[in-house]
Amino acid sequence: MSLYITKESNKLDKQKIEDALYKFNLKHFPVDLGGRYEEINLFLKDDNDDVRGGILAEVCWNWLEIQVLIIDEEIRKSGYGTKLLVEIEKIALEKECDFIKVDTLSFQALGFYEKNGYKVFGSIDNVGRDYEHYYLKKDLKNY
Repeated sequence: MSLYITKESNKLDKQKIEDALYKFNLKHFPVDLGGRYEEINLFLKDDNDDVRGGILAEVCWNWLEIQVLIIDEEIRKSGYGTKLLVEIEKIALEKECDFIKVDTLSFQALGFYEKNGYKVFGSIDNVGRDYEHYYLKKDLKNY
């Protein structure tokens, strides 16, 4: 058998890789956590039904991971980010998640997450040469 590497990308091949990792991981997780994957998206809309911000997240086994949290610049620092975060935390608790995981860059929202009870558990320096990439977690077990 001969193998080769390609950078061609198609959805079917990508799905095959994701499915293979999922199946491998299932062998190592408790049975009751198997199949626990769900996208959770919250949107902040104005009177015209225009999206002004939101959270894109997913429940994965026993945690919720925030992929994106963004608020339009002109309405930042008005409390909407915190309202979205509180709502996603409620959902995580309803889904019986043990913790929430998120990452952010030093010029983004580190202080915001820390103010809301998230703790840095790791970081990478020299990101984009001038910045730091932070990984944060909020435990929900005692929430």
